[in-house]
Amino acid sequence: MLRPRLRIPRAAPRFGSPTTSWSSSPFQRAASAQHSMHTLPELAYPFSNQESPLLSEKGFYIAWNQYQSFVLDRLNERTVGTDWESKDVKATLLGTARDPGTAGIFNYASMAHNNHFFFRHLVSSSSSSEKKMPTNLERHINTSFGSVATLREEMIKTARAMFGPGFVWLVRVDQPGVQTMFKVVPTYLAGSPYPGAHWRRQEVDLNTAVGSTPEGIETAKKYLANSAYGTGNPSAGQSADVRRRVAFAPGGTDLVPVLCVNTWEHVYMYDYGVAGKDEFVENWWDHVDWKLVAQEANLPDKGLSA
Repeated sequence: MLRPRLRIPRAAPRFGSPTTSWSSSPFQRAASAQHSMHTLPELAYPFSNQESPLLSEKGFYIAWNQYQSFVLDRLNERTVGTDWESKDVKATLLGTARDPGTAGIFNYASMAHNNHFFFRHLVSSSSSSEKKMPTNLERHINTSFGSVATLREEMIKTARAMFGPGFVWLVRVDQPGVQTMFKVVPTYLAGSPYPGAHWRRQEVDLNTAVGSTPEGIETAKKYLANSAYGTGNPSAGQSADVRRRVAFAPGGTDLVPVLCVNTWEHVYMYDYGVAGKDEFVENWWDHVDWKLVAQEANLPDKGLSA
């Protein structure tokens, strides 16, 4: 009686093993398979020769160079020959978010944007000027959260509590007649914080929050105007006002992301281990480029620089 032979494939060497070169990983091979529009951006964050670095040189290479290249390669594969081939990543994620037929394009575009946004807001331990929070930003943070320490605690606790990978965002929120505020918003997987990318409920109860004041009436008008136009992808033939309303989800809150922490395992697992997310997000706070955060926030008065 003939016995079938059981063929056991060789296990692929894991990242960081002595016999594996950095450029031979599956991510790197896939990323170098073709030359396309979306390529790995340059970062200002120096990942070598640091004091108390957030990530080791190898950990940084895996989390940024290899993973970001992999995501961009998948995005290029899905957009070649389509209208999105020549669009930038943010325009692509906003334009494909509400169409189930382009869910794959959205996922890779949004993940590429989010991962880049996270790494772009990092500085090394020795960059003291960028790590100092500008006075005007600090004032707004204190108004929104009570203190910078409270914001830190809220972002770290939110990241710890997420059951699954994603991002925790600090966002600027603007409403008619209401002072500019900041809030913490989590998104899971490749979810986007931009209101144009999905439906959102209105931020306040229009019946009770601001009443019949001029500010309340203006808020209600804004909500009804957005609802009347529905959602969809703006077209070139529409006026600027109509394009803005179509791009904005009914009842959506006008918010701008200014900072995020990435809780995907590919960012921290090499240096911190499977259970190392808590330690990673604690260390992340000490590597935030607050000067860039203030620029992203674009606060109204002139106190952006300390």
